[in-house]
Amino acid sequence: GYTAADTITRWPKVRRGEHKWIFPYQENADILFNSALVYELAVLKPLAEPLLLQIEPGRPPHREAKRLLSFLQWFQPLQNNDVIPDNSILREFIGGSILRDYTP
Repeated sequence: GYTAADTITRWPKVRRGEHKWIFPYQENADILFNSALVYELAVLKPLAEPLLLQIEPGRPPHREAKRLLSFLQWFQPLQNNDVIPDNSILREFIGGSILRDYTP
């Protein structure tokens, strides 16, 4: 429910939380799972670009929005999300997941 500007503003706090609560303990985990997908930026590009373009010049997050837009220019957008499996973790962000919230 946050705007792109709000997310960019909050991002340093997210990173601090990673450094405090995740990175120091990740080597103690029994299993480490990298959920990155080679095509995820192609999927997220058409969703992220319009949101980043809404950030007005002069606002503090605008510089970061411009940096992200410059980075995204190197990716071709995926034209058809139907090729993404309906059980992909990426569906959590783009919709269409068949997975349901866990209820014990």
